[in-house]
Amino acid sequence: MKFLNDVRPSHDLTYDDVFMVPNRSAVGSRQAVDLTTPDGTGTTIPLVVANMTAVAGRRMAETVSRRGGLVVIPQDIPLDVVTDVIAWVKRRHLVLDTPIVLAPTQTVGDALALLPKRAHGAGVVVTGGRPVGVVTEADLTGVDRFTQLGEVMSRDLLLLDAGMDPQQAFDVLDGAHRKIAPAVGEDGRLVGILSRKGALRATLYTPATDAAGRLRVAAAVGINGDVAGRAAALLEAGVDTLVVDTAHGHQESMISTLRAVRALRPAVPVVAGNVVSAEGTRDLVEAGADIVKVGVGPGAMCTTRMMTGVGRPQFSAVLECAAEAARHGKHVWADGGVRHPRDVAMALAAGASNVMVGSWFAGTYESPGDLQQAADGRLYKESFGMASARAVRGRTVEDSAYDRARKGLFEEGISTSRMFLDPARPGVEDLIDSIVAGVRSACTYAGAATLSEFTERAVVGLQSAAGYAEGKPLHASWQ
Repeated sequence: MKFLNDVRPSHDLTYDDVFMVPNRSAVGSRQAVDLTTPDGTGTTIPLVVANMTAVAGRRMAETVSRRGGLVVIPQDIPLDVVTDVIAWVKRRHLVLDTPIVLAPTQTVGDALALLPKRAHGAGVVVTGGRPVGVVTEADLTGVDRFTQLGEVMSRDLLLLDAGMDPQQAFDVLDGAHRKIAPAVGEDGRLVGILSRKGALRATLYTPATDAAGRLRVAAAVGINGDVAGRAAALLEAGVDTLVVDTAHGHQESMISTLRAVRALRPAVPVVAGNVVSAEGTRDLVEAGADIVKVGVGPGAMCTTRMMTGVGRPQFSAVLECAAEAARHGKHVWADGGVRHPRDVAMALAAGASNVMVGSWFAGTYESPGDLQQAADGRLYKESFGMASARAVRGRTVEDSAYDRARKGLFEEGISTSRMFLDPARPGVEDLIDSIVAGVRSACTYAGAATLSEFTERAVVGLQSAAGYAEGKPLHASWQ
């Protein structure tokens, strides 16, 4: 990356402070751009879901990995649960979505509680492992909650062959005017479910898979307690990337923990952070990090900068840390501060190999929280910061009452926030579509066919707040 007219900034920059100038390009189509990341994590799109309890769960992990990204399961989750999540994700189908399975004797109330857990909004009614009906919210509207599903389900089933080519499946669904259909194996038993949009996406995205062809998943560890033991257990469980995570990554405890994890000789990438300086990046690389996580305070749930004054504008932090990591043959992840597809593109231009997303994905069907409705009818999910009092309570459950109370006095994060679902993009895949479209288009403007070329060829300029505002679309007349 270079700055326009070689004008070096006199101060640090956020993503809002910069723009990209188009280059002469021989890349004729967005689809000609290869978004495979070069950092060894196996991601085919440069997106990693942050290890936030309100964002990263098994459902998110399955969905994002199927589209080529990676989800980091938080360190606060009990080890047995994390190992179960890893095994569960590894068993997921590369094309078919995991269905909501219901029995004919279950009630409308049971179905209504489960349907919001899936973006496709359908449940498959099964008897003896074989689908006998499908229920959607439309089937359940105005029906008594105690009514059994066998009385209201749609019995007019279109069944797809589980091994059917995604494009063929799309044509079958489109020809039958169906948005969704169960997929069955040769024995007629339910294997998964596929929507028309899911079939289309399966032709546009490449799943992030391990050497055995299974979906990838990452997991985090902290820097306190038996970290080496937990890391060893995660590696034994088959985790694909190990993240050593703490808010202040440039400290002795992180360095010693990182060395202990590296002593396990993991055969997967080790990520460590967070830092915002070249010195911090260098120290973590020398301690054993393959990838350094960059960002202090830019996240939507984080109050660190307002509480402590500590942090750094994210674009400049990524730019400096990525340059230092590259000198050692390593990589960085840009963690936090992205709110629009353009921000992801700017992070990649600054040199990040992957961009971490947290709160942006909290308001989706796939995040772990329960779907709630505000007084104005808008749907939302609750989110919270990982240094908030709420998160601290979760990770200190085994401490004494006194220690829990003492730690609870010091928080650097929001304990509750409503993340509203975008009616136009309520699922994480909808947001991924938007982000990937923006990044692909940015690459074509730069004349880059790969992410590495994008980082090399990007020309970035500085802009005022008015310049940033000028680039925003107007959803109503200005007159």
